[in-house]
Amino acid sequence: MPAGAADPSSNGRAPYEGERSVGQLFAAATADLSALVHDEIALAKAELRADVKRGVSGGVSLTVAGVVALAAVPMLSAAAAFGIHALGLSLGWSFFIVAGAYLLLAVLLGLLAWRSFKRIEKPVRTIEGAQKTADVLKNARPRPATKEEIDRALGRIP
Repeated sequence: MPAGAADPSSNGRAPYEGERSVGQLFAAATADLSALVHDEIALAKAELRADVKRGVSGGVSLTVAGVVALAAVPMLSAAAAFGIHALGLSLGWSFFIVAGAYLLLAVLLGLLAWRSFKRIEKPVRTIEGAQKTADVLKNARPRPATKEEIDRALGRIP
């Protein structure tokens, strides 16, 4: 042991009941910090899981809109255009009306998907918790021991 260093076991006093060593306190603080980080990660996962579900829902709606637009448009367009032409409109106007109807359908499905995506929220509680933790850790600075703490450690005060 270096000269001038105090050996806590050399003062001959028994530890107070419930008193913990610096190593035990450091271990407890490390365990608490680790638990806090794990809890923050769990909270982030829980919040993001709900947003992922909303995103998948919007993605499925967008995919369905694309499939409808690509697969059904040619057949239904031709059938509808020839049906309108049979009512007496020219063939060009018939195809134009059908194309406009399918564009309207695609816009409505796109708006439905956009609305699903718009409902996705950022993980507010996770961000707040992480900011609070960071603030606590920024402000945590070691402080010098008070005279009373030194005296109690040296056994001068019971």
